[in-house]
Amino acid sequence: MHAVVLVGGFGTRLRPLTLSTPKPLLPIANVRQLEHLIAHLSTAGVTHVALALGFKPEPFFEAFPDGLCAGVKLHYAVEPEPLDTAGAIAFAARDAGITETFVVMNGDILCDVDVAALVSFHKAQGAEGTLHLTPVDDPSQYGVVETSAEGKVQRFVEKPAPGESESTVVNAGTYVLEPSVIDRIPAGQKISIERVVFPAMVADGTLSAMPTNDYWIDTGRPDTYLKANLDLIDGSRPIILSSVGTNARIDASASITHSVIGEGCVIGAGCVVIDSVLLPGSVLGDRVRLERSMVMGSVSDESSLTDCVIGAGVVVPPGEHLHNTRVPDPEQKS
Repeated sequence: MHAVVLVGGFGTRLRPLTLSTPKPLLPIANVRQLEHLIAHLSTAGVTHVALALGFKPEPFFEAFPDGLCAGVKLHYAVEPEPLDTAGAIAFAARDAGITETFVVMNGDILCDVDVAALVSFHKAQGAEGTLHLTPVDDPSQYGVVETSAEGKVQRFVEKPAPGESESTVVNAGTYVLEPSVIDRIPAGQKISIERVVFPAMVADGTLSAMPTNDYWIDTGRPDTYLKANLDLIDGSRPIILSSVGTNARIDASASITHSVIGEGCVIGAGCVVIDSVLLPGSVLGDRVRLERSMVMGSVSDESSLTDCVIGAGVVVPPGEHLHNTRVPDPEQKS
């Protein structure tokens, strides 16, 4: 079975981490997010994945030089220009020669949905397309999906006001599609599958949806990226991964609590690290305190960071005390 994974975004919400590394290649508990995602797809029988690429395709070529990820064969579909979600899916599917039922997944989510069950539901429905739905606590922040008792999508309601919709489930970013969906999308045109193609399928009565209550998270913001890391080391998910990467050097006097330490990291004497992620190669000097923060660069002696994101190549000077800060500031014009 084939799948298309959308990985061509700019990762603006996760800057400055994504200034140096595309979001799907950032590690989550010391495994690249894309590897988590493709390994999950492989459990449903996916053997070929077309990566819908646009922004910075070269790092993907370098990350998987043999064209394999988690044992799955990769096809690189590089858009000549941004084509939005539907345009990207159609371009990748055509480029990879997909002619049978296939799966689509957004590259910035982690979820435990049973993809094989989603495919079986899709086929039992005789649907042209099937969405995976997930519940949310506050539907007013999302576009909810209303379905019939039989699982047919009836309408989408964007950020519903109180009383406007009884639905509490949203599009979770995993789809099963028939090749006919590709025919709905003109080649080379910038089209949204959520705003254009899916509503047209609803009008034709060919779109179904399956809600589940599995683990699901959008990793595209600093707070959710941090949570996704910590969820994989503390038992929040069925799989528990190691919290310390290979070749990390941690001084015996350092205190590490509920945190992920990346490959090749260095942590000096007397450091205190709580609820944080040190990405590969990052360095903490002596007596650094880190809480709810993510570091790609270096933090010098006697500094403390709370709710901060430090990008690649940044050196935080000695004795700095930062709170709720991103360095470099993604809002500042270069």
